[in-house]
Amino acid sequence: TLTTLDLGQTKIDMLNLKNNGIGAHGAKAIAEALRVNTTLTTLNLRYNEIGADGATAIAEALRDNTTLTTLTLFRNEIGDDGAKAIAEALLDNTTLTT
Repeated sequence: TLTTLDLGQTKIDMLNLKNNGIGAHGAKAIAEALRVNTTLTTLNLRYNEIGADGATAIAEALRDNTTLTTLTLFRNEIGDDGAKAIAEALLDNTTLTT
């Protein structure tokens, strides 16, 4: 289980965590990292079952993040609440395009 992710001092621009079973807890760790990261442009989280709680955490981070341009959330069972949180965050986020 992913519990922490430090992207603050890295030059990584693409992170593929497809099908790693990170769940909501891992998504929350990624969200915290996204808040301070200034290099990551592509994040693939497909098939991780992050659920609505994980999607909401990612959505909150998207309000602060100014570098991420591509986010893949396919097959994460985010439901209506998670989708709504992401949609509302996109009203504030001007860099995410895909």
